[in-house]
Amino acid sequence: MQFYSTNDVTHRVSVEEAIFRGLPADKGLYMPERIDPLPASFFRELPELSFTEIGFRVTRQLLGDEINDTDLRTIVEGAINFPAPVVQLDEQKYVLELFHGPSLAFKDFGARFMSRLMGYYNRGKEHELIILVATSGDTGGAVAAGFYDTPGIQVVILYPSGKVSALQEKQLTTLGKNIHALEIDGTFDDCQAIVKQAFLDAPLRERLRLSSANSINISRLIPQTFYYFEAVKQLGIAGDPIAFCVPSGNFGNLTAGLIARQLGLPIHHFIAATNQNDVVPRFLTSGTYDVKPSIPTLSNAMDVGAPSNFARMVNLFGHLDGKQTIAANTHTDLQDILSGYSFDDQTTESAVREVEQQYGYTIDPHGAVGYLALDAWQNTHPATRGVILETAHPSKFKPDVERILGHPIHVPQRLAELADKEKVAHPFAASYLPIKEWLLATFGV
Repeated sequence: MQFYSTNDVTHRVSVEEAIFRGLPADKGLYMPERIDPLPASFFRELPELSFTEIGFRVTRQLLGDEINDTDLRTIVEGAINFPAPVVQLDEQKYVLELFHGPSLAFKDFGARFMSRLMGYYNRGKEHELIILVATSGDTGGAVAAGFYDTPGIQVVILYPSGKVSALQEKQLTTLGKNIHALEIDGTFDDCQAIVKQAFLDAPLRERLRLSSANSINISRLIPQTFYYFEAVKQLGIAGDPIAFCVPSGNFGNLTAGLIARQLGLPIHHFIAATNQNDVVPRFLTSGTYDVKPSIPTLSNAMDVGAPSNFARMVNLFGHLDGKQTIAANTHTDLQDILSGYSFDDQTTESAVREVEQQYGYTIDPHGAVGYLALDAWQNTHPATRGVILETAHPSKFKPDVERILGHPIHVPQRLAELADKEKVAHPFAASYLPIKEWLLATFGV
């Protein structure tokens, strides 16, 4: 299997190069050269397959024969060793809990899979690999946990100062060893722009082996397809059509769902749920993709004004040259499978209270935005089963959730024990050059 750039379909690289390079020089994103549907036999067997067996077969379909079966099973089984249960709210609404991994967020799926895949390809390399990652909240903690103490790999996490929750910050600033946190005086978009600039800096890449753990890296998206299959397995294919409602920031999670659908998973519809950073819902309405600076909100992991994975989303619907204007048919085709909604913080807070009062379920602010979007969509599509992706444990946003609900909530031990650990972070302005100089001084050879 080879991977091409969303800006140039003729630019092809191997799986290994796509994973380690992260970003093509033409500023596109890597996509698999083909996404063939899984055989009908797979879907007949789906109800009996384990979560890891699903992951193995999906990965094999997307990567081809790049990795032998024994090593591929080891990678998948080592990464996906926690569940993704579906919890029923009522006859139409369900929650897919993606927070049962070590960092209590859905990013654990991608980070743990990526760390093992990179470890497989990194064996025997002379120089250390430097992972650069920007985070708006959950990615940093998941990457820190997933790559912690991995031989031959150093991790540098850029995060916006004051714009992640206290416990999210502790998850990425307290581990030490090979995990390095850079606290940026700016937004997530500033952090992401710095990371992208580093990958496009040829002189820097001559000095350092760089790769990314953001969802710009295709290996992050592969394991995020797994839990769509796992959710459909739990719900059963028979019955009302299934729609997935995805709280969205950088749109990697939703893109993974679109890939799962292209692999043959019978998904009826997707709902993109955003906070006030609503670039994709606005595109779905107008056909114009108009980025803008991100706005800080209660659901901070979705505070993204220029979602990278939009390039992959439109690519899946025929926009094969990202340098060209998006064609009307691409917009129309995407509208057929995807609806978008955005909500402000006040409405989000009301939804957190409503879900607890109506269903006895504690939902985090991101999941609450998903609940609102699913409810709005089901008002006109009642004969459906809607699945909200609950992307993080509510205790990661403990101060806000407790303020909204007016009572304490449970905090898992592995998160509670972070509270007293010392934060270690390097402060920087939102400027590329000082960070480049720090990278060279710290890791240069």
